[in-house]
Amino acid sequence: MKKDVKRGLFMIKDISVVILAGGKGTRISSINKDVPKSMIKLNNKPVLEYQIEFFKNNNLTNIILVVGHLKDIIINHFKDGKEFGVNITYVEEQMPLGTAGCFYYLKNIIKNDNFLLVNGDIIFDINIQKLIEFHNEKEALATICTHPNSHPFDSGLIFAKDGLVYKWLSKEDERKYYKNRVNAGIHILKKEVLDMVNTLGKYDLDRDILKKLIPLKKLYAYDTPEYIKDMGTPERYYQVIEDIKNNKPYLRNLKNKQKAIFLDRDGTINKYVGFLTNIDDFSLNNNVIDAIKLINNSDYLAIVITNQPVVARGEVTFEELEEIHHKMETLLGMGGAYLDDIYYCPHHPDSGFPEEIKELKIKCRCRKPGTLLVEQAVEKYNIDLSLSCVIGDDEKDKLLASNLNIPYYEVNSEYDLLDRVKEILNEKN
Repeated sequence: MKKDVKRGLFMIKDISVVILAGGKGTRISSINKDVPKSMIKLNNKPVLEYQIEFFKNNNLTNIILVVGHLKDIIINHFKDGKEFGVNITYVEEQMPLGTAGCFYYLKNIIKNDNFLLVNGDIIFDINIQKLIEFHNEKEALATICTHPNSHPFDSGLIFAKDGLVYKWLSKEDERKYYKNRVNAGIHILKKEVLDMVNTLGKYDLDRDILKKLIPLKKLYAYDTPEYIKDMGTPERYYQVIEDIKNNKPYLRNLKNKQKAIFLDRDGTINKYVGFLTNIDDFSLNNNVIDAIKLINNSDYLAIVITNQPVVARGEVTFEELEEIHHKMETLLGMGGAYLDDIYYCPHHPDSGFPEEIKELKIKCRCRKPGTLLVEQAVEKYNIDLSLSCVIGDDEKDKLLASNLNIPYYEVNSEYDLLDRVKEILNEKN
């Protein structure tokens, strides 16, 4: 293996893939209880076959399948993997070992310094090279993929700053307002993580392995809006089928140019109350959840671009603004909607406020109608501006769209956000 000794860099060819394919799928048993969850068919192809095709197409051909429940169905279908263009090794669990008990066996199988660990019940299409580069850059012991989803209220929540995970709330933990970011089920781990399992038994990947890396500051989150969906319930199963038919997984891969709807916040998403400084004054406008759900189900990313001079004025701290945004994401998530990202400008060009933060009192390019925040989103998400647009409610939003040379749609007393999103999607069709 070619490796940079100083930083431990590795490339795609230096990594094995472990797929946890032994789950029973209790919640989705009504679809087909006679096969393992990973072998349930979507458009006449098992979930696991979609995954193996993805890895083969990305030159990841050394695959280890962890099997247990009805394992013969998987082994008889894939055999040694040659028919599918890969090499498959099996770890056969004789008893349920949870999501990390297989580490006991993997210690003797994994040869390289890093490996991918993937849940066997998800459909995904991501730029895997960007994930690997992030893991390398952070020199992480473990990196998990995170993303927003439509059901954060029944998912574990990941809190990270600059990629470093500092808190992880399980489904049963008490929560109020939160950023909608959940573990997507794709991980890169250094081989030494396997040493955390020393005896044969049942281990939980999240509780017994990953969470224990947080106080060591060795767990990182790679956040992406790309397509990663589990089909663990009948409703999600049928949605994934439709998404595959519409080629949505492929279109959301960041290797491909993306489209975005850039959304203003105050007056567009939430009710306008002037300078919003009290979280209790934050409430969503009518039909906003339905509007953003339409964006989520389309080919567009939903990205907020907002001026927040209240920070520079000293009326709201960065932490308080973050909590306001957590409330926004929580309210949207309760209705099954999510934002792909939020960008804000904390600056203000004018001085004279009693509590102002002097270092934030500057003229900048990120304050709308300046275009810097949009430029940052374009770079991060590979966005094609010519296919994108702005929705807002005042002159700054209109000028932003003009400066970007993209269409502008105004929210006002006659047309709300839902009206404008429908208009955009109808024009596209």
